[in-house]
Order: sequence, then structure tokens, then C-alpha cells
Amino acid sequence: MNHSLFRKDIRPFVLWLSSLLLLTLAIDYLLHQNQLKWIERYSGILGTFLIVISFAYSLRKKKIITFGKPKVFLMMHEYLAWTGSLMVLVHGGIHFNGILAWAAALAMLVAVISGQVGKHLLKKSTDTLNAKKGDLAREGLSNEEIDKKIFWDSLAVKTMQKWRTVHKPITIVFGITADLHIFNIFMFWRWSR
Repeated sequence: MNHSLFRKDIRPFVLWLSSLLLLTLAIDYLLHQNQLKWIERYSGILGTFLIVISFAYSLRKKKIITFGKPKVFLMMHEYLAWTGSLMVLVHGGIHFNGILAWAAALAMLVAVISGQVGKHLLKKSTDTLNAKKGDLAREGLSNEEIDKKIFWDSLAVKTMQKWRTVHKPITIVFGITADLHIFNIFMFWRWSR
């Protein structure tokens, strides 16, 4: 596989993820520098709300919601989940306060990453594989020869096509750990703070 093409293909994925992490650190730093760290506590509520709304895409995909275009719902899912994840990460900050909160944040990050794999890497690698097949066919290679030459690339793409089998359970784990964290907060939060 052409490495410069591959790097170009993963660039949006890396940019999407690194901007999430860098913005989290920058916002956390600014909030602490300006004695506004109380905002962190409430950004988790808004972030969770945005993530929950983003699941309208799943409802549209399953035809529970019947209006609107699925592509619009998918785009909404991506941006709301990213923004909600940013707010939840700001909520968590770079502090080590509790195992359950960190487990929820980690599960959320893995869910975001697996979703981005589906969006960026799978589409680009499929396009690259198809372009390579086309190039080899134009060179006059038989289907059998093409299959031999692209075997490993094809295997990698087929493996990546199963990303939803990873994305869904991780999202469920995130939902469970987030729910436990929220329940824990309601049980033990000193409301007089």
C-alpha cells in the first residue's frame, strides 16, 4: 500500500481525535487558570445530554424515527457525539478522582475512536483497495492475480468492516459505566456545595 496515500487517508481521523484531546486539555487549563473549574462539573451534564441526543441516528436507522434523511442524522450523530465527548472529557478533566468515572471516560473514548474508524479509516481503505484493484486490472492482470496481490490489504479491509461489532458493545459499556457514574453522583453528591 502506498504509505503517503495511507497517511493522507488517516489524516482526518488523526485530526479529529487529536483535536478532541487537545481541546480538552486547553479548555481544562483555561478553566483552572481563570478559577472557573466549577464549569467542569456541569459540562458533564450538557455533554451527556448531547451524546444521548446523538443516538437519534440509531433510532432513524432502525426506522423508529421516520422523518429526515439518514445521512443528516449520521452527521448530527458524529458532531453531537464529538461535542458531547469533549464536554464530558472537560468534566472529567485531567484529574484522577474515581475509577468508575475514568472507566466511563475511557469507554467513551474507545467508542469515539471506534466510530471514527468506521467513518474515516474504513471508507478510505475501501476506496484505496478498490483503486488498487482497478489499477491492477488496467495492467492486464487476471482476477486471480489481482486477488493474490491484494490479499493482505483485502483481509485488513474485511476485518475493519466488522467495526460495528466492536462499536456497539463498547458503546453499551460506555452507557452502563456512565449510568453507574451518574447514579453514584446522585447518591453521594453533597448538594450543598
